[in-house]
Order: sequence, then C-alpha cells, then structure tokens
Amino acid sequence: MALILARESLLHSRLSTIFPLQSSLVSALQSFALISAKSACSKKLILLNFFGNSTVTELWNTKSQIPFFRCVSTSVHPTKLCWGGSSYDVLLGKLEIALKDHQIDEAWELFSDFRRLYGFPNDKFLLMLVSQLSYTSDCKRLHKAYNLVLQNWKEKPVVLQLDTLTKLGLGLARSQMPIPASEILRLMLHTRRLPRMELLQLVILHMVKSEVGTYLASNILVQICDCFLQQAASRDDQAKSMEPDTMLFNLLLHACVRFKLSLKGQQLVELMSQTEVVADAHTIVLIARIYEMNGQRDELKNLKTHIDQVPSLVCHYYQFYDALLSLHFKYDDFDSAANLMLEICRFGESKSIQKHWRELQKSSFLPIGSRHLKDGLKIKMMPELLQKDSVLNVEVKPEFINYKNGKLVASNKTIAKFIVELRRVGETSELSKLLLQVQKGLASVEGSNLCSDVVKACICLGWLETAHDVLDDVEAVGSPMDSAVYFLLLKAYYKQDMLREADVLQKQMTKVGLSISTTKDMTSSMCSSSRILLPNIEGATHTSLVESLIQEMKETSSVSGVLKFNSSIYFFCKAKMIEDALQAYKRMQQLGIQPTAQTFANLVFGFSSLQMYINITILWGDMKRRMQSVDLVLSRDLYECLLLCFLRGGYFERVMEIVGRMEEQNMYTDKGMYKREFLMLHKNLYRSLKPSEAKSEAQKKRLEDVRAFKKWVGMYEA
Repeated sequence: MALILARESLLHSRLSTIFPLQSSLVSALQSFALISAKSACSKKLILLNFFGNSTVTELWNTKSQIPFFRCVSTSVHPTKLCWGGSSYDVLLGKLEIALKDHQIDEAWELFSDFRRLYGFPNDKFLLMLVSQLSYTSDCKRLHKAYNLVLQNWKEKPVVLQLDTLTKLGLGLARSQMPIPASEILRLMLHTRRLPRMELLQLVILHMVKSEVGTYLASNILVQICDCFLQQAASRDDQAKSMEPDTMLFNLLLHACVRFKLSLKGQQLVELMSQTEVVADAHTIVLIARIYEMNGQRDELKNLKTHIDQVPSLVCHYYQFYDALLSLHFKYDDFDSAANLMLEICRFGESKSIQKHWRELQKSSFLPIGSRHLKDGLKIKMMPELLQKDSVLNVEVKPEFINYKNGKLVASNKTIAKFIVELRRVGETSELSKLLLQVQKGLASVEGSNLCSDVVKACICLGWLETAHDVLDDVEAVGSPMDSAVYFLLLKAYYKQDMLREADVLQKQMTKVGLSISTTKDMTSSMCSSSRILLPNIEGATHTSLVESLIQEMKETSSVSGVLKFNSSIYFFCKAKMIEDALQAYKRMQQLGIQPTAQTFANLVFGFSSLQMYINITILWGDMKRRMQSVDLVLSRDLYECLLLCFLRGGYFERVMEIVGRMEEQNMYTDKGMYKREFLMLHKNLYRSLKPSEAKSEAQKKRLEDVRAFKKWVGMYEA
C-alpha cells in the first residue's frame, strides 16, 4: 500500500510539472496511469471517458512527445507498467522476445521505435534482425534489410559480420534483385572479405539469370580479380580467399553467351589468363562461342589443336566445331569448311591416333590474340577436364553441326551452303566428292542417303543439270542411288521438254536394271506411271533440305571482307602496333567496307591498352558520324568501355555525353563501378574549387561536368 501511495505521489508531481495549468487533465492522467490497458484502442477509449474528443485527440497525437508516455507500453499484449525501469530496457526486452519468436514484423516496428529514440541498438539485435529479414522471399522485407545495412554501414561498417552479409546477398540474388545484391558484395570487397567460394557461386548463379544481373556480376568479378592480383603481388596471406575459380568464370561466361555480351565475355577470358584460372571443357566451349561472336577465327583455329587431343569428348565439343564451321562460312573459306567436315567424318577411325591423343592429355596454354606475340597473354587449359555434375549447358542452338547417335552430323543448312557455293563456282565434282565422304562417315542428318536427298532437292528446285552431274559422279564410284531419284529426274526432263537429256537418262536407268516405258509412250504415260511407282515422291522432295537451300539463296550478303579487316586490326592492337591498326582501318574505308561496332571495339581496346585516351575521343567523333549516316549501332558493352576510358582520361564532358546516350536507349549503367573508378583516380579533383573561382571558361565547364558526374553517381554534396 505504501508503494502504491509513493507511486501516486511521484506521478502527481511529474504530471503537475508537465501540465501545471490544466488540473483536470492531470487528474485524468493520474487515473489513467493506474489502469491496466488491454490494447492501444482501449487506452484511447479510457481517455474519452475522462474528457472530450478534442482534448483526447490533442493528447493522443502528442503522446510520443511526452516523456511520461514513453514508459507506457503500446503492445497488444497485457503488460504491467514498469515505473522503476526505463523505456530503453523495455523496448530492448520486447525486441529480443520478438526476434526469438521470429515475429519479424513486430520486431521491425520495435526496432524502428528504439532507433528513433536511441539510435542503433546492440550489435547482436541488428545482426539478428538482418538475418531474419534475409530468410524470406518478400521483396519488401529484403529491401528493409538492405537499407538497414547501408544505413548502419555509414556509422559502424565493421559491425556487420560476413555471414550476415552473405545471407542477405544470397536472399537478394535469389529474389532477382541483382542491383542491391551487387552492392552487398561490394561492401564485402570493401573490407577485403568474401564468402566461401561455393556460397559466392550461388549468389552469382542467381544474379546471372537476368541481363542486368550479368553485367553487375561481371563487374563484381573484375573487382574480385583486381583485389586478388593486388594481394598476390604483395604476398598477402588472405590472397587465397579472394582467388576466383573455374566455376565462377564459367557461370559468367555462360551468361555472356546467353545474352550475347561478346565484349564482356572477351574481357573475362583475358581475366582468366591474368589470374591463372584453368579452363576446363565447359570453359573451352564457352570461349569458342565468344570468339565466334567476335569473329576471331584464328583464335578458334589455335583452340582446335587442343580439342583434337580428346576425341573421347567429341560429344561435348560439337558446339566448338559448330562455331568454327560458322566462321569458315562467314569468311567465305569453303575449302577450310570442307576440310573440317572431312575431319569430322574421320573422327576415331585410327586406333593409333587415339592412343597418341590419350598420351597428350595434359594441361596446355592457349595464346590470346596470336601465338606469334612474345608478350601476349596465355590461358591454361585442360580440355579433358569435364565436370559431370555441372549446372551449365550451353543454350546456343547449333546451326551447322549436331550430335546424333554417337556421331557428329552436318545439318541441312551446312549441306545447303556447300551446294549453293560449289554450284555457283561450277565445282559440281567437288560437291559430289564431299557428299560421298560425308555419306560414308554417316555424318549427315538423314544418314546414308545424303546423295539421294541432295539430287531430289536439286530436282525440286529445277537444278536438273546439277542433279544429273551428282547422279553421274555417284554412279561412277559405284555408290548406290535410290531408284526413285531416276524417275524423278526423268519426269522433270519430260516436264521441261528436255528430250535429249531424258534419252541419256533412260540409257543409264537400263544399265542399272530399272524397267521403264519406251520413249514413244513416255510423254503420255510418265505422270501416271510415276504415280503408280512412286505415289508420294513429290511430297517427299519438299524436305527441310529444300527449305534450307531456298533460305541460303536469299542470304546473299557477305561479311568476309569486314571480318578479315577486323581480324587484322585485332592482331595489331594486341601487339600494340597501333599505327598498323589505324592503317588497316583507313584501308577498309578506302575499299568501301564499312567499319562495324567490332572494328571500333578493337581500336578502343588498343588505344586503351596504351592509355591513348585522347585518340579515343577522336574515334568517338567518327562513331557518332557513322551512327547518323550508316545506322551504326553500338552495344552496351562498347558504351561501357568508352565511358570507362573517358573517365580514366578525365574527359568528363565526353563521360556525360555517353551517359546521356545510354539513358536515351534505356541501357543500365553500373554507377557503383564508375564511382569506384572515380574515387581511385580523381578523388580530390576540384574538391574545394567553386565555379566562381574558375580561372577560365574551360575550367568552369570542366568543373560543371565533374559536378554533374558526381551528382549522377550519388556522391555530389551541394
């Protein structure tokens, strides 16, 4: 009883101090404080019983500003008022209970209340809350955790443990929120810490499911490699924990192939060489696809010598042969294409060759650029190393080479290209030889009847002379020909009124034992007899091979000229022979060959390697003129490369120009990467200079561009 009286006395003195002129309000509050409220709503009703609505509304709306009410619980659960304790302890206690009970929403509200009153709580509570918010697929909760981490990072960056950041990063990536996930990874890299490699791979695996995530993950990997190389150079003991592995590169190379990010893929290939990461069988196929996109046939030829050593994995490397054959066709090099086809037909024939190949199954080095460069990069390869449990599967649909029934087989598109080209140059005999070799090796989609299928397709398209020439060549070597082919060709001759050719064909048919009507009756009875002998033959001739031939005849444009020049420019740039590269660039224009985005990319990389950034500004002017006149289209990869070069060179006007163009085309920009680059190179640039203090108009304009860039990346302070 004495304790109750003491509390009433204390309460009366406190409220009198707060409301000295409102005795009725004090009296009401004294009564209110002694009532155990069941909920926030019941409290308001109790107040309404003491005095009118206007007074209660004023009191209720300002209760958080009154120290007394900070001691009053607003929980929906029945509680006792702790007159002797502080709200600090009360809130912390409730927060701990909510976290232990996994009441995430309630914990968040309590945390927010505590933070408004006292700032961040004990580190233990912060880590528990971030962890629980991370174990959810709710994007709103994940955003709360992400924002909380960023806010806390500004005050106490060392508090956040690596495990907590890893859980959050994985949760964000899994929910397809690659932008915040990349920022969490960058926070880790800021402290030179990374999660275990298998966990990092999981984060990257989810990030690369989108194109934006692939860009961000690639830039993160570049930053990881930079940190690793710096630590390795200084012999830091922690360098091992930062070392990337093959699977990490494979995940990103696979995404670059899927989204056709050829320049980004090329950058990652060179990073593998610099960090001495071994390329396995999956890596080699992915590299081949990137080389194909960039038109780098010489690099694929170098790669082929390593792949030929492991014929046992021919089923895996069919994607490589498809890429190489594609470039042979693009370079109009049908001799090399034919030789490659014949090699594919002979795979595994010689046991002695297989034995020799098995003896050579050791790691080797592949030069990047050209094997003739003395100081060029080289990537370590193990072509026979195939991870059977890999989650990777190259999703590029092969155009020219498939794998079927344990053999590499040529597609109809491949056969169509050979037919159209060799017919164009009048090399029908060479076509027949190639078809017979491919048929012998069963390296065709239709199996052993390839020659018959080709003759039928030629007849269907009206190429009767070509069809008869192939028929003669096949007969000459004693290879069997489908009897239906003879009747189809004979019918076509009579339909075209080519009686002389029909007579020659009849004699051939007699020699092979085919029974036919006399020449006199042929004109009147050919159609009906052919329907009796071959009722479905006309429908059968309209195969996918015919469709492929028709499509091939429509594709008349040739890119061989620009590809050859691009290859030369690429070699000169890798060899740092920039003058020769510029001469090749001028020569292709003199010949009327329009430079492509790949041409400019090669030149930009060449100038950048020599830090000749001013030359890139001149080249950029040429690109802009061509974009206006010949519809040149630049990729996001190339824009990013230009932006980085101008940023490194300090050309901020050009930087903002590139930014404007990328935003016009809705291209994602990785502001975090550009901000990091700026802080590394220009951290103190114009830090205290005001526009009014500029010494010239040029300096004033540059200052404006620098301030615009800093504002764009989120580091400008007014």
